[in-house]
Amino acid sequence: MAQKAEIRSTFVDRVTRVLGDFWGMSLIFILLMLLIRGLEIILVFNTHVLDFNKQELLAPSYFQDLNWILYFLGLLFIIHLVISMLSAKFSRYLMQVMLTIALVIQAALVFYFVKTLLPLGKDLFAYNFNDLYLTISSSGQLNAVNLIGGAIVLVLIAGLLYLGIRIFQFGLKTYVTFTGVFLSLLVGIAIFPNPLPEAANETKRNIELNKSKYLAEQAFDHFMYGGEYYFDFYLRSSDLNFFVKKEYTNTEYPFLHQGDYPDVLGPFFDSLTQAPDIVFILAESFGKAYSGKDAYLGSFTPFLDSLEQHSLVWTHAISSTGRTFGILPGVLGGMPFGEKGFLELYPEYPNHESLLSILRDNGYQSRFFIGSDRKFDHEGDFLEYHEVSQIEDQDTFLPQFSKTPSNNGFSWGYPDKELFRNAMLKLPNEKNGPELRIFQTQTSHDPYIVPERELYETKLNNHLSNVLRLNSAKIQEYNSYKDIYMTILYADDAIRLFFEEYKKRPEFANTIFIITGDHRLPEIPMTTRLDRFHVPLIIYSPLLKENAYFKGLTSHFEISPSLLAFLQKNVGIKVPEQVTWIGQVLDTARTFQAKINMPLMRNKNQLIDYLNGEFFYSDGQIYVISEGLNIDPITDAEVLTRLTGEFEEYKNKNSYTVQTRKLLPAEN
Repeated sequence: MAQKAEIRSTFVDRVTRVLGDFWGMSLIFILLMLLIRGLEIILVFNTHVLDFNKQELLAPSYFQDLNWILYFLGLLFIIHLVISMLSAKFSRYLMQVMLTIALVIQAALVFYFVKTLLPLGKDLFAYNFNDLYLTISSSGQLNAVNLIGGAIVLVLIAGLLYLGIRIFQFGLKTYVTFTGVFLSLLVGIAIFPNPLPEAANETKRNIELNKSKYLAEQAFDHFMYGGEYYFDFYLRSSDLNFFVKKEYTNTEYPFLHQGDYPDVLGPFFDSLTQAPDIVFILAESFGKAYSGKDAYLGSFTPFLDSLEQHSLVWTHAISSTGRTFGILPGVLGGMPFGEKGFLELYPEYPNHESLLSILRDNGYQSRFFIGSDRKFDHEGDFLEYHEVSQIEDQDTFLPQFSKTPSNNGFSWGYPDKELFRNAMLKLPNEKNGPELRIFQTQTSHDPYIVPERELYETKLNNHLSNVLRLNSAKIQEYNSYKDIYMTILYADDAIRLFFEEYKKRPEFANTIFIITGDHRLPEIPMTTRLDRFHVPLIIYSPLLKENAYFKGLTSHFEISPSLLAFLQKNVGIKVPEQVTWIGQVLDTARTFQAKINMPLMRNKNQLIDYLNGEFFYSDGQIYVISEGLNIDPITDAEVLTRLTGEFEEYKNKNSYTVQTRKLLPAEN
């Protein structure tokens, strides 16, 4: 009897010790997770100016955290019990390590979010090591102080978790009660999930997300379902109410269709006597929210505002992606996205045409200028594929120019004024024919370091007080983002200086300028899920016979098809009979309407947005688009089914193209 009692006592002690290890560390973990959430909300509201209050976020935010905590600890509970059967000591150490890592990841994700207002998701897996290193270095976070501080935090968290075992010492009945309640809650959220309600305000919803849960779900989706291979698409048209009724011609090449696009730009130009030069200015982080007519934050681009008075202006233009990786293939090629953006298909680009190659075949030379590294996002590889005549980046600047100042030893490259000055010196004095020239800026990019800081601090203060006429309280709100606004003012000044110099060149009189932003910057809170894509789009030329503002919804995808249709009709260039443009043509309606359909890629690896006419599908929710690109959620099962089907068909075609590289037949 005594022997049996001893065995039973040992078993009870072991169970108590195993559960004690689990709950001692878990209770500390829960407390630290809740503390991190509280700090996140405080930091977000101290760093950003938001149009809602903390109280609205508390319940949904903490519910999201509870949801993640229960799932994560449930998984650890199973692992801990199984390994404890072999070695309770090893299981305790393993759990301590895993909880420490989980807390550090949560804290890191929160600090990333506080800076960008975007949760980190699938886009983490879309960049190569060099691109990630450059991005982190540019933020100024990769330094000895932060690394040492991170190591100290790591040790401190591990110590607190171990201390939890010493502090929270209870009897077996208490641990069993904890476990029973824990498992009941876990079963409850599994049976009755309560996901975040869909909301048009993306910033509010992003704050409420648990950042670790979001990354885990995105990672699971990426590794389990990434690179899907579909064949069930159909060559049918959904363009019944659009400008171009696309006639798809080949099941092996699902984007291939007849290239019959109308000329919508011709009526606004004088008769052309020769092929014009085409100049693109692709402005980094230029969003419509702070540029041009009706900018709801007030315009910080006074020169572009003045240029609008002599231009064709689209007030409802959108980019195809929420990051820079989509600007070249979107504007110049109307390309499908692939898995991580079209440029990431390098080095095995599918055969394709673009504005670059079509104009090259019509006697145009092309030149590209950027102040940063052309290798980033494979932009240089894309340009080389299309045999661009001249590519100038940070490695080819003339010695008299200086890079953007940096406070941590890293610089993205040369600021925008230097970009344009260097380019003006490197452009040929005499031309042998028409040219396509592309200038891509980069100063208005994180970490938002502006040259001539004192000058632009003065300019910003004057702009806020005397141009926007803001009161002192509003000025204080705007100064929360003063580094950002200063770089926008600087970039606008750089474009002004560029035009002043370009007007002196003989080819100016026969040039068409297209100016647009690659995306809206995320660090200033966005109002809706479409806001990040809403960008300025201006066409200016001495050849214009009138200026006009257009309210029709249009996108980067419409630019090249519209330009080529215009050049075909007015100067007789030859365009391919079959094309793969995703876009339609620029909408010149003077009242708001939405007559395009297209997917939108928020970040690399994140293809969850689609619009068709007045309807916008985003992450499972339908919205109606109205003037100003405002969106309102609706419940309409028929529309949801239709848009879901259309979006899935696009993704099927997209995945098929990634797998087969069949975009355009080689003989085309």
